[in-house]
Amino acid sequence: MTSRLVLALAVASALSLTLPGCEAQSEETAAATGAAASGQDGTSADASASNPFFAESTLPLQYPPFDKISDADYAPAFERGMAEHLQEIRAIADNGEAPTFENTIVAMERAGQVLDRVSTVFFSVTGTDINDTLKALQTEIAPKLAAHRDAVLLDDALYARVKALYDQRDSLGLDPESARLLERYHTDFVRAGAQLSEADKAKLKDLNAELATLQTQFTQNVLNEVNASAVVVDDRAELEGLSEATIKAAADTAKARGMDGKYVITLLNTTQQPVLDSLANRDLRKRVFEASVSRNSRGNEFDNTGVVSQIAKLRAQRAALLGFDNHADYQLADSTAGSIEAVNARLSELAAPAVRNARKEAADLQAMIDAEGGDFELAPWDWQYYTEKLRAERYDIDEAALKPYFELDSVLQNGVFYAANKLYGLTFKERTDLPTYNPDVRVFDVFDANGEQLAIFTADFYARDSKRGGAWMNSFVSQSDLMGTKP
Repeated sequence: MTSRLVLALAVASALSLTLPGCEAQSEETAAATGAAASGQDGTSADASASNPFFAESTLPLQYPPFDKISDADYAPAFERGMAEHLQEIRAIADNGEAPTFENTIVAMERAGQVLDRVSTVFFSVTGTDINDTLKALQTEIAPKLAAHRDAVLLDDALYARVKALYDQRDSLGLDPESARLLERYHTDFVRAGAQLSEADKAKLKDLNAELATLQTQFTQNVLNEVNASAVVVDDRAELEGLSEATIKAAADTAKARGMDGKYVITLLNTTQQPVLDSLANRDLRKRVFEASVSRNSRGNEFDNTGVVSQIAKLRAQRAALLGFDNHADYQLADSTAGSIEAVNARLSELAAPAVRNARKEAADLQAMIDAEGGDFELAPWDWQYYTEKLRAERYDIDEAALKPYFELDSVLQNGVFYAANKLYGLTFKERTDLPTYNPDVRVFDVFDANGEQLAIFTADFYARDSKRGGAWMNSFVSQSDLMGTKP
């Protein structure tokens, strides 16, 4: 058994958004969610009945029916999901019977199924294939979800039941998994501010709502700026050193953006750009590097400077309300590291060796530049390029010879799936009958050594303008013995 609420909060945190909770919402939000639950939101009964989030999916392992999900389905599903979740939470909090693990913790685990279904799909899709409609909804729903989360975790009656169980946890006869779940719930309530005064709770709710809005703005600005900061190249000769496949991709991107005959180098990663490994033109390397490091700080509509400053200020205020010296203390208190001191101690151990190594590498790279007759000092945009040249010279590495071994399907089948089979007995079988949110997505059934299906794995490998950078995973359906679900 795992905490559905905890999993939802973890997903929201990873996406810089804040997710579910329940108690007394604002009148505006309560009215909206109540209307949605009663069918008074202006939508027809037929429209409500056809919303794919209102019932469990009938596809294998409750896989989302993406062929039936439209952008218009999310808002009413969120509204109904929050309304139903509030009703369920209210019933738990107001239960006249003494709190038990079943009528409190298990009941919370079962609550919020519609909200859980729409949240997992929405946050996955907005991270991988967002559009203007979903961006607008993301902005609108973020503060509502923050209020909803606070409504649960700041509810006095609900927390009293959780605390009563937590205080007598050693005498409840719980198995280790259930005991851990109870501990996790108690921790989440305390960290959310359940022990604060009513005045401080009101301040906290305002901070959380504002943070949810700002963090959504930050996330959207990052994606928008990645697309806006792409480097346009007029002359193919400037792309010397890049592979034919990379040059073709740049030409295709330019054509798709209405610049046929030009080349567009899109920015892919947060700190390093792959093209800098092989791009021979130093001026173009500088353009790409500076475009990358100056993102969201160029004074344009996607500038995050003020947003970051305000987020830091509000996080500091929230940490102080919750009894912490700063936001880092608050975050680390619920982590493996445990404290700022522990993190700084580890960084101190690494700093000196890292600096020594960097200086040695810089000297080696400068020596190569000098040996080639380069009349310039090593600059940040030179580092990747000359590192790759030095690697090839010292270790006789032929990148072209290695590339066939790192073709995607080869890595997937002969690397990842092969290792999973050898280590854990898992096998993966691709299927094409399930709908996906984007044509690039691939779907695999996962089986154990006995041939029993364990999960469905969806893989979305390729970068695109509608997808945020990086590598991560989300769950459309979480494993739960209680709910009888597989991931």
